[in-house]
Amino acid sequence: MPKLPKGMYRRGKSYYCRFQRGGEDVRRSLGANHDDAVRAFRKLTGAPEQVESMRLLVREALERWIATGVTATRLESGRRDIESRMRRIVVPLLGERRLADVRPDDLFALRVTLEKQGASTARVHRVLSELRTFFRWAAYDARLIAEPPIPRRLLPRLQQSFPERLSDEEVERVSTIAEPYGFIIRFALATGLRWGELTRAQTSDVQRGVLRVAQTKSGKTRIVPLGAEILAELRSRVGRLVPFTHPGMFARRVRERSGVERFHMHLTRHTFACRWVEAGGNLAVLQALLGHSSVLVTQRYGRLSDEAIAVETKRVGMQSGTNQAQSPERATKQHS
Repeated sequence: MPKLPKGMYRRGKSYYCRFQRGGEDVRRSLGANHDDAVRAFRKLTGAPEQVESMRLLVREALERWIATGVTATRLESGRRDIESRMRRIVVPLLGERRLADVRPDDLFALRVTLEKQGASTARVHRVLSELRTFFRWAAYDARLIAEPPIPRRLLPRLQQSFPERLSDEEVERVSTIAEPYGFIIRFALATGLRWGELTRAQTSDVQRGVLRVAQTKSGKTRIVPLGAEILAELRSRVGRLVPFTHPGMFARRVRERSGVERFHMHLTRHTFACRWVEAGGNLAVLQALLGHSSVLVTQRYGRLSDEAIAVETKRVGMQSGTNQAQSPERATKQHS
């Protein structure tokens, strides 16, 4: 059953509503037709009927969503990315449809079309996830439609991949190149900051051995304790710590100087997380340091390396091909 507006409910085959008017509790029967009941409910509760929304096209509603819902909740770079995906992918396929006419099957058809065009599973998942947010905004925030036409199991299942990280040798190569590149890499590896957070960091943000990160992706402030080595480097610096704006150009310079051809800036964040886990660090603390909203995201960032797993396996005596660790029952049988 589609989600009903707050204050509206169903009993048997009919819809009813309950609301306050003049300090009194009012109940009304709205009939058995869902769409007519929703319109009657909005009229009774003072919500204006969206006659204009019945003619609104998907592309027009998308423009409103990006200008209001997205702009209010995302950074400028994220807003531009969403706007670009909607314009290139969604508008050509659904843009001229009336918003009120979009049905769950249309979103399934969009998914099938993207997959036939060769789009990666990650890209399909991202586009459909953003569309799901858009239709929920249209129904619950903007009240342009009665309910979002979102089918169950719309999003494709993402296969978990091993986290990319720098090896110890690669860390040594990228962190010892000429300044200012080497310092920036060391600073990123010591803090796990995102690129945008790195470029906004100032020496004034370092207080009592911690870095205060104010402008973040989630909008929540956080603190990152700093090690003695990076603190010693920071004492000789003033003002802005990263004098670059474009991560692609910076990464290209690092690749040229270090010879690590696969380097990109987000690798430093993954490496920070993986090293934390390998050192036995608490996952909840790592979540706070990285600024993730969910520990599930943190788990994807920080995982043990193959080398760390091999060392730990050898330590407990269960390395492949050995028989050092035996159960008490088996040991008893051998001695008897």
